[in-house]
Amino acid sequence: MSAEPVRAAEEFSSPKRAILLLLKRRGDLSLEEVAGELRTSRVAALRHLSELEAHGLLERTIEKGRVGRPRHRFSLRAEARRLFPQAYADLSVSALEFVERRLGRAAVTELLQERNAEAHARHRPRLGQVELPDRVRALARLRDEEGYMAEYGGRRRGTCELTEHNCPIFAIAEAYPEACETERKMFESLLDAKVATTHRVVQGDGVCRFLVRPKERGR
Repeated sequence: MSAEPVRAAEEFSSPKRAILLLLKRRGDLSLEEVAGELRTSRVAALRHLSELEAHGLLERTIEKGRVGRPRHRFSLRAEARRLFPQAYADLSVSALEFVERRLGRAAVTELLQERNAEAHARHRPRLGQVELPDRVRALARLRDEEGYMAEYGGRRRGTCELTEHNCPIFAIAEAYPEACETERKMFESLLDAKVATTHRVVQGDGVCRFLVRPKERGR
């Protein structure tokens, strides 16, 4: 049976929207975990999950244990990506393709750098003169406001973690990987730190993950 057409996110009920956000942030959840997060029964949770599955938004896997009934687990399909914020208003793939045809690939990179320079100017005053973990935490809040579903992952052995569960510029980054690199460099400038990218949504990972560590002074 073919899936029903995907509707706009706001057309779904509050429990269904909550499920979509949960799976976007957590990646993979069992029926029992979803019911627990929603504080509802397994029957009610399964009804919502099944309806989202019918729209082609969820993928179901069955986890067989040695005892008891098999556990059903759910995750988002790629088709669900368009339900989350997408930043096409000021910068679109078609616009970049036009620039590339007229002025060359280098001009695309320059345009991406200019866009990030504007974001840098907006964000820098809000980071303040604080310690690196607090700067990373503030950047996570800013990125979350912009639709990246970002969160601060804490600090371990002097390295801070920033995770983004959504990529509003996915289509752009897919066509122009330079977009990811210019954002990473913007992070380095904003945070006055070294930033390494360990995971990228555009490369098939569930999240974009950045590890931030202090600069080695004198280099």
